[in-house]
Amino acid sequence: MIYVLLIIFAVFLAYAAAENCFMLLVRHERLGSGIRIAHVSDLHKRHFGRNNERLCRLVEKEAPDVIFVTGDLVSRSEKDFFTAENTLKRLCSIAPVYMISGNHEQSIPREKKPEFEEMVGRTKAVWLRNSSVELSFTDRRYILFGLEERYEVYKKDGGYRDLEKISSGDMEGYLGKRPEGEVLLLAHNPFFAEAYSQWGADVVFSGHVHGGIVRLFGKGILSPERKLFPRYSKGVYTVGRTKLLVSGGLGKLRLFNSPEIVIYD
Repeated sequence: MIYVLLIIFAVFLAYAAAENCFMLLVRHERLGSGIRIAHVSDLHKRHFGRNNERLCRLVEKEAPDVIFVTGDLVSRSEKDFFTAENTLKRLCSIAPVYMISGNHEQSIPREKKPEFEEMVGRTKAVWLRNSSVELSFTDRRYILFGLEERYEVYKKDGGYRDLEKISSGDMEGYLGKRPEGEVLLLAHNPFFAEAYSQWGADVVFSGHVHGGIVRLFGKGILSPERKLFPRYSKGVYTVGRTKLLVSGGLGKLRLFNSPEIVIYD
């Protein structure tokens, strides 16, 4: 019996090592037609080949019309942004790239923030910081917003108690009133989906939760805020009239929750 248990444990360790060192999946979601979007999120310090060439090759193979990067491209403790810059430049050679800050970009040490901003400026990526752009594909027009909320929704006074919330009124404060037309929103944190919906976003692209870190029976177990069974961890959700699209992300330790690129049609 002890040998059987040892074998099971060895297989488990081998799988966990493979998932965290080698695996990279492409998840496809068909939601309509007219535009193909590649969604990249929460890369942190993870590398998929030199300068993330393996990651970029997989994105290129999918031939997206546009690429959304929904935060935590880097970790707050990064020593330099060389790999992030090369990754962004490579993605920009595939399709237009629109990105937002995650909680890690927001908490980069003050002395390193100018370096990060200069790095993004050397690429063709469009960094949406409570701003918007108009996108046109074939005969469809979209207005794309990028949300950068207060950091206190992620961490407050060094901990995770009494975190701030986001309401639909806060959304107007960040982004103004919802304009006419089809509105897409990049919002790193999916937990305020109701506010995004009440504000009027048609489709929201999020990350942050890393798929719940460990997934069992299709459910995420833990959020970055140390909360069990987060409501929105990975997949496609309907919140009011809004589609909430949550990437399981690419970086951080994980189990039964392979790193992923998401392709939406």
